[in-house]
Amino acid sequence: MGDTFAPVTAAAGSAADQDGRNDEGGGGIAEDELAIEVEVEPPEPTLEQRIVELEAKQKETYDRYLRSVAELDNFRKRTRKEIEDARIDAQSRVLREMLPVLDNLERAQAAAGEGGDAHGVVEGVRLVLRQFAQALERCGVTQVSAQGSAFDPTQHEAVSQQETDQAPPGTVVGVLQSGYRIGDRLLRPALVVVAKAPPAAAAGAGEGEGEEGGANGAGGDDGGEPSGPNGHDPDAA
Repeated sequence: MGDTFAPVTAAAGSAADQDGRNDEGGGGIAEDELAIEVEVEPPEPTLEQRIVELEAKQKETYDRYLRSVAELDNFRKRTRKEIEDARIDAQSRVLREMLPVLDNLERAQAAAGEGGDAHGVVEGVRLVLRQFAQALERCGVTQVSAQGSAFDPTQHEAVSQQETDQAPPGTVVGVLQSGYRIGDRLLRPALVVVAKAPPAAAAGAGEGEGEEGGANGAGGDDGGEPSGPNGHDPDAA
């Protein structure tokens, strides 16, 4: 009996071994292939959770708004202070140039009050005026050229006209008040007197033309038949 069942047992063992080899060789189904991935959606927040989340976002937005308002206000204050400082610096630079001129004018006034030489006082004032002009040049202020130049409406302001034959019409023949500009910007125009042609010159030109025309007419009469002893005598007929 034992000999009869041995082959069956061996065959069974061989089948079991074969199945084991098939599993080891990859012929069977792997355990990883049996795993199924399932995506589980989180549960929707409750109304209370949603309210808390919105309140947190609202607080963050409001804090950001307050910081922006504060930064803008600081920027405005800083800009206003910088503009004011720049204005004061510009004025201080000009005034520092003017103070020596004021000092010299005070010295000239003191010298005149002490009964000094009038010629010396006038010469001192002339020097102070020159110093003042140099101070203006250092500040970028230059005088508008006017005397003897052609009238420029962008630089000059005509207050009157003067009839003259010493200058071409439209020429500045007098300056009542000097004009100044800083850079390309006009501070004030020069008040000037502009030349115009005198009416006598215009009338003389017209008379000259009339005399020339009369001479041409007289020449035409001379071209007719001469009168006198050698000419045709109308009574000789």
